[in-house]
Amino acid sequence: MRIAVLALLWGSSFLWIKLALEGGLAPLHVTVVRCALGAAVLLVLARVARQRLPRGRRVWGHLVVAALFCNALPFLLFSIGEQTVDSGVAGVMNATTPLWSMGLGLLLGTERGLGPRRLAGLLLGFGGTLLIFAPWQQSGLASWGAVALLAAAVSYAVAFAYMARHLIGRGTPPLALSAAQLLMATGLTTLGLPASPHTESAPTLAGVLAVVVLGIFGTGLTFHLNSRLIADEGPTAAATVGYLLPVVSVALGAIVLGEEIGARVVGGMVVVLLGVGLTRTGRVQPASHLPSSERTADLSTPLSARTTSGVSSTSSQPTAVTPATCQGDSM
Repeated sequence: MRIAVLALLWGSSFLWIKLALEGGLAPLHVTVVRCALGAAVLLVLARVARQRLPRGRRVWGHLVVAALFCNALPFLLFSIGEQTVDSGVAGVMNATTPLWSMGLGLLLGTERGLGPRRLAGLLLGFGGTLLIFAPWQQSGLASWGAVALLAAAVSYAVAFAYMARHLIGRGTPPLALSAAQLLMATGLTTLGLPASPHTESAPTLAGVLAVVVLGIFGTGLTFHLNSRLIADEGPTAAATVGYLLPVVSVALGAIVLGEEIGARVVGGMVVVLLGVGLTRTGRVQPASHLPSSERTADLSTPLSARTTSGVSSTSSQPTAVTPATCQGDSM
């Protein structure tokens, strides 16, 4: 039951983003409110758990980088992407984060043990992504919005690698660390508000409610549930959620928004998930896992992706995971 609830909350983030945009909010406004409300939820939870925010300039300096690549930038990019791309497709793109993490690990030399099966998974995953966007077809989804979605997934991968090296396992309790990271993300995104284009009309009530649900439930609360799932049932159960996220996002997009589910998109999603699954085989799992989101479980954007922080391994860490501060939306 908890896996189903978490998958629904996490996978619905892309729906709430789309509804907020259709309700008159600009991408940056969605990002700022989402970060602020997610931070507020985590601050309350950290206080209840008697976890204090980190101290020291060095930690906060690392949090600036983590907040930028795990929260501010991908959250904004997903909102920009969903201006022209369906919410269901955005959810599928979030699921490609482990592939980018693995590619980054190969580039940096931190990824080891790349056997034939994992290499096949990597190629399958990227092949599925190409199948979804079909840049060779005039009716394909290739656009600047699609590029923004892929860039968001890459940003999560960069964030996970950085956080694993500089933030995770350094003595700061995960809730407090995630709350601090989202606080920093709120500050970073707020700095961009003066440059954000002004809308001629005020946002609708539906748009405001959508971004509130996104911040409280799709970001803050999702991180807490993901971390509890990992603690109580282990990373394997939490990783299951990662496979459900794109399915939930595609289903909700079709049911609520009437988005068309073409055979190519469905086929691409299946290929992507199969590729991600193959890249997860043959890996030695860490003895302990700290939650991230936005992604945390091996297959999701650390939820602190969707929301914030806490990956314990650099290679192949997703979404939405993570979402939660790294959800990411990552998802």
